[in-house]
Amino acid sequence: MKKLVSKLTLALSVIASSQVYAAIDSKQLEQTITQSMTRFDVPGMAVAVVENGEVVFSKGFGVRHLASGEKVNKHTLFGIASNTKAFTAAALAMLVDQGKLNWDDKVIDHLPEFRMYDPYATREVTIRDLLSHRAGLGLGAGDLTIWPDTDKPVEDVIHGIRYLKPVSSFRSKYTYNNLMFVTAGEVVARVSGKSWQEFIEQEMLAPLGMPLSKAGFSRIPKSNKNWATGHIPMDGKLHPFFVNYLEDFRGAGAIASNVDEMANWLKTQLAGGEMPSGKVLFTEKQQAQMWNPHITSMASKNAFNDYRQQFRGYGLGWSIEDYQGYKKVGHGGGILGMVSQVTLVPEKQLGIVVLSNQQAFSALSAITHEVLEDALDLPNKDWVEDLAKKHFERKKKAYEKAEVEQPKQIQKALPLSAYATRYNDNWYGDIVIAEQNGKLTIDFTHSARLKGTLEHFNGNTFIVRWQEKLLEADAFIEFEMSPTNQVRSAKMRAVAPSVTDFSFDFHNLHLTPVKSDKS
Repeated sequence: MKKLVSKLTLALSVIASSQVYAAIDSKQLEQTITQSMTRFDVPGMAVAVVENGEVVFSKGFGVRHLASGEKVNKHTLFGIASNTKAFTAAALAMLVDQGKLNWDDKVIDHLPEFRMYDPYATREVTIRDLLSHRAGLGLGAGDLTIWPDTDKPVEDVIHGIRYLKPVSSFRSKYTYNNLMFVTAGEVVARVSGKSWQEFIEQEMLAPLGMPLSKAGFSRIPKSNKNWATGHIPMDGKLHPFFVNYLEDFRGAGAIASNVDEMANWLKTQLAGGEMPSGKVLFTEKQQAQMWNPHITSMASKNAFNDYRQQFRGYGLGWSIEDYQGYKKVGHGGGILGMVSQVTLVPEKQLGIVVLSNQQAFSALSAITHEVLEDALDLPNKDWVEDLAKKHFERKKKAYEKAEVEQPKQIQKALPLSAYATRYNDNWYGDIVIAEQNGKLTIDFTHSARLKGTLEHFNGNTFIVRWQEKLLEADAFIEFEMSPTNQVRSAKMRAVAPSVTDFSFDFHNLHLTPVKSDKS
């Protein structure tokens, strides 16, 4: 009788599975993707859907670069940005499975030089803390050491963490931070004896069947031209904008991949760590750790109305929330001009990955929600139009908020020579302000893209206008003067935080003149 029940259960399971497959209408999905690309002005996109261990959809759309017109296909590489974090967490899970470390190991036991601003946090930060955004650092704190396209070695990046003041007490609050994942990547290197890049490619991407994917843009073979360039909308049109896929972010965001190979990653996640080959990458025990919320945050009223979301949290390299009564695990990834989104619904054995070479996250979310709508048998809703209205209204308000209010009475500046010198910040390094042809210029010496001019605003406050306008990161610089009109220090902050990416964390800089190098 038990055998008969078992066979009946299996038969019903097969029928149910086929019904799930049928729920994903490929033709309708393609229409949604095309509609989303048109509505959000996205040049290129690639999408893959996995169900019950099978790839049921995998395709590229549009072009890799507006000027070249070369087509996106399922093998086109994109920077997956912060979706790298789950790979770094999995790398550590593998080392836990191998008995080489534990989640609750102190970071200083593996990186003796690691220091945080707070001595207590230095002593207590664990591997688990690195991967769950709960170490107390601010949003994007220290990102200027790895963005945009810096020349700092990982040793200098980690050394600089000790100078970053916390914004909350240790383990009390979720605050997204990349440098903790850079540190986690270095733990992988120290424990495994391989660089983070080598471990990811040799121990993970190769056995996963992801040979085209690489742990950094520079590692893509010159012979492989099938990669996408990002695009930034500005002044009513799209502008191609190349960055090296966040290679300097290392364990926080450096991987380049495509939807064909990311599908293998999704299948492995949904199979509890078992790869398509049948071999185990990491155990279900470790996956339970990665998919367990280690810190929580409030769900918004809008999220409840739209998705019936009642909780949100962050595990180890994964965001975790409820969605229409189902556990949803996922992550987003963002580069200027390029975004990605990964979504998993374990109960439905469903996985979705969307890669794009434009920075409108809502375009990816609309596609993801449409797939979830079909797979979870939810009421029909035009997600593309719904999210487009919210996206463009939000963008409009952000730019309105970004407008600078001019002072009613403008105080004169001192002679430009009073501000021109070399400055130093403990965690970033040197920044040079020089007087050239009657203007002040600024040079972030570790970031080739951060060169600009100072435009007087009021008194001893100037606005830094970057040569690369597509950064959308103009910043105030405020000089504190002594009674004898000597610069004591300078602070910076984004002119338009509603528009500027949080990784431009100018507000964390404290610049002091380097007295021996007056220029």
